Amino acid sequence: MRSQLVTTHSAQLNFYTMSLQSIAIFCRVVDNFGDIGVCWRMARQMQAEYGLAVQLWVDDLSSFQKICAPVVPHLARQSIVGVDVICWSDAGLALLEAGAIAASDAVIEGFGCNLPDRYFALMQAQAPAPVWLNLEYLSAESWVESCHGLPSHHPQTGMRKYFYFPGFTAQTGGLLAEGDLPARRGAFQAEHGQAQFWQRMQIEPDPAELKIGIFCYPHAPLRELLDILQNGAQPVLALIAHGVATEQVSQFLQKPVVPGASLSRGNLRLHVLPFVEQSAYDELLWAMDLNFVRGEDSFVRAQWAAKPMLWHIYPQEEGAHLEKLQAFLALYTAQLEPSASAAVHALAFGWNAAPDSQDLASSWQSYSSHLLALRKHSEQWMESLTKHGNLVAQMLQFIRQKQS
Repeated sequence: MRSQLVTTHSAQLNFYTMSLQSIAIFCRVVDNFGDIGVCWRMARQMQAEYGLAVQLWVDDLSSFQKICAPVVPHLARQSIVGVDVICWSDAGLALLEAGAIAASDAVIEGFGCNLPDRYFALMQAQAPAPVWLNLEYLSAESWVESCHGLPSHHPQTGMRKYFYFPGFTAQTGGLLAEGDLPARRGAFQAEHGQAQFWQRMQIEPDPAELKIGIFCYPHAPLRELLDILQNGAQPVLALIAHGVATEQVSQFLQKPVVPGASLSRGNLRLHVLPFVEQSAYDELLWAMDLNFVRGEDSFVRAQWAAKPMLWHIYPQEEGAHLEKLQAFLALYTAQLEPSASAAVHALAFGWNAAPDSQDLASSWQSYSSHLLALRKHSEQWMESLTKHGNLVAQMLQFIRQKQS
């Protein structure tokens, strides 16, 4: 069986990369870690699983370093786990003009970041022209399916740019997931992964405690949630990464927030963790009973963790983000029993401070009463997502088709 899997993977690799040897990804860090989190994960997978020469252009290396420790801020060019990381600055572009960097066979604009003029000129001079994609933000909205893969022609040059949408259905590009992700998750759960995780965290969980990981934006009603948890009937162990909603955590702790800070109050034990690198974040999600996540990268990883999760979505003007939240929840809860579905909707909208949302305490009480059903549902949801394939494999297949 193993040799068959290896042979199949080799065949796929050859198909995807026959005339695709290199790829460039451009990323502007807009949402602290979300944009770079997605682009870095995608770059690593393209290099490690498909053997591509990957350039990753990033405008904010300091933010990048927080999720990937080997990054050296302000260095014009560096290689990290086989990925060519280039600072999107005058220094990085000077390397391009000096001929030290060549245009790639395919170019990905991360989230409409707009390519630098100097790189675009290099693309124009290349024959054949590289396949040019704009990787869009993840959304479950119905219009995404009809727009996925559509081209747009550059008004001056006529070059085609394709709009590539990740998503939750077979009519979209799927979600980011490394080939070995199921095996790593299974090993963590089946062997001694959880015990080793808690040893590294220097925390001893009580089997009776509900373990909750919290990653949110500063405006989340976090202080209110912590008050609810400390006064609840269920013992709770909550882990919050350092730097997340610091002011609210400091108010609750009644002291400055530093990694290792902790507090036991009522039925809540709260621990502040050092900020977790991307490579270790999956283990944090796997070790929890419930994950509060934010943005896009952690949102997707929480779904692959097959644990109940609540999404703190990035806010947009005129409440546009709430429409995206509703679209996701409609898919996510479609197979749930009505009362459980209603509980998920109520807490999700309360956590996102939607107008006319229910009282957070009553929403939490209803949600927590359905946790057993939500655990089973999370596993079924994860299995359904695997049927649609992963984002990188489908993207490379799309590029290969456009090349031919």
